[in-house]
Amino acid sequence: MAERKPAPPRARLEEIAKQIVASEDVLNVGETEVLGVKQLAYVNAPPDLRFLLMKAMEHADKTGVVFEDQRWSFGELVGKSVAIANALIERHGVTPGTRVALAMRNSPEWMASFLGIVTAGAVVVPLNGWWTSEEMAFGLADSGARIVIAGARQIERIRPHKAALGLTLIAGRGELDDADDTFADMAAAGAGKEPPAIEIDPDSDFAIFYTSGSTGTPKGAVLTQRGAVTTVLSFALLGAALRLANGDQDFTEGDPAVLVCLPLFHCTGSHAVFMMSLFSGRKMVLMRKWDAGDAVDLIQAERITDMVGVPTMSHELTLEAERRGVSLDTLQSMGTGGAKRPEAHVQKINEVFPKAWSSSGYGLTETNALGTYNGYSEYQAKPGSCGAPLPAVTFIKTVDENGKETPTGQPGEVWIKSPAVFRGYLNQPEATRAVLTEDRWFKTGDVGIIDEDGFLFIVDRIKDMVIRGGENVSCLEVEGALARHPDILEAAVIGIPDERLGERVGAAIHLREGASLPDDEIVAFLKPHLATFKIPDTVWRLDTPLPRGGTSKIDKPGLRKMLLKNEETA
Repeated sequence: MAERKPAPPRARLEEIAKQIVASEDVLNVGETEVLGVKQLAYVNAPPDLRFLLMKAMEHADKTGVVFEDQRWSFGELVGKSVAIANALIERHGVTPGTRVALAMRNSPEWMASFLGIVTAGAVVVPLNGWWTSEEMAFGLADSGARIVIAGARQIERIRPHKAALGLTLIAGRGELDDADDTFADMAAAGAGKEPPAIEIDPDSDFAIFYTSGSTGTPKGAVLTQRGAVTTVLSFALLGAALRLANGDQDFTEGDPAVLVCLPLFHCTGSHAVFMMSLFSGRKMVLMRKWDAGDAVDLIQAERITDMVGVPTMSHELTLEAERRGVSLDTLQSMGTGGAKRPEAHVQKINEVFPKAWSSSGYGLTETNALGTYNGYSEYQAKPGSCGAPLPAVTFIKTVDENGKETPTGQPGEVWIKSPAVFRGYLNQPEATRAVLTEDRWFKTGDVGIIDEDGFLFIVDRIKDMVIRGGENVSCLEVEGALARHPDILEAAVIGIPDERLGERVGAAIHLREGASLPDDEIVAFLKPHLATFKIPDTVWRLDTPLPRGGTSKIDKPGLRKMLLKNEETA
């Protein structure tokens, strides 16, 4: 595999992207109406996501998905997806717009079911496979989905609500005595049939993805066909521009392959990993659950070139590879999503994997995962940034509390505009109005700074700032400093109510196995990096990884409730 070489400046990359947009008909940009608002979009884009079936069939004979003892070609994946689409229509009366829930952990059947629901013109509702029975009931009742394709464990949690909600349960893997149908029977019944001949409007709904619900119950983000297609084309445009900018250099020998370690029921997994693999013919190697040792084994056995995971995953993989003394030379890129990767992790990746590029991005469920990208040498130069907007129809700005754009280098709330922005929150018009302007700028709730090169730096969440004695303390800044310590795998900072100061700084940490880190050592370690008022007054050590919400981000509200309850009763 070729050694890394410097990437061209961002301006050069954007110029190349403009040339591609001008030359590729499908990427032509023009003004059109999107959900009632005139904005720039890919005017010749495919109308719906079914174009991914055709793209996947360009690689029909190549291995498409690997999961333990299952190996499906892209052709088999598409064939089963079309069969499921026909079976949903013929056996279960699905029509365009019908909402069909998908409650499974990652598997080839999840992928075929997802594509089958979309191909039938229905609206897919991916539910979190780890949700409790109560959470499953909420998602099904809120979405109105009455047909559910689910795994065995998920069906156990859904079964108590079957009668009350009038559900049709379809076993996604294996046989279940009380299931109304099975994936296997549906795939057999629809085998060999042509895709359903139905019309799908570009601005019709394609999915309802539930957010983590950090301020209460989960919110269903309603995503459109045009929005998802915009994301796929924007990622494809970025990839093409990067290849041309680097002289069409092949960074790896053999075919591309990605380690699927993020849940597919969230946008980073479904869009950046799954859909982009269909588009590009990239083999997908699934993990049943995250384990750094298993990840190293799979990367070596399947010659994996790409990995996209939360920062903890890439960090643990780096430590495990270093422990074994392996360089995993097939790795081309190690991307992160869902949270900011600490700068110390970037440096460690560079040391252990000198031939692979690390990268980062920023996107949200509400934007179909579309936002910014920072990779190659630019990420090494600006590891604290999540990057610049993806070309060619994504726009980002920071604004003050009055909605006025803030100057370069000044913090403000991050707003995003593109055709990928969601329709709104299901059944929550007030919540929708709170985050969408009339001209469809999405208010992210993140505080950011845009530098002179157009790179975005996320500073904090608007409501995730500790105010200690009138001084603002950035939780992300303190978390980043803690993450530099080699024994700290994860850290989360919260405010502790204090009668004198208003709030004190508290931190929850998860240590490397076998490590012991007294408070005085933490203070000594942080002093060179943080002002005294930013250093945590209280540190909690958790024996298990920090709790995470639906989108794999650390569940700050839940963590705060747990820790402060313990503090009050201590």
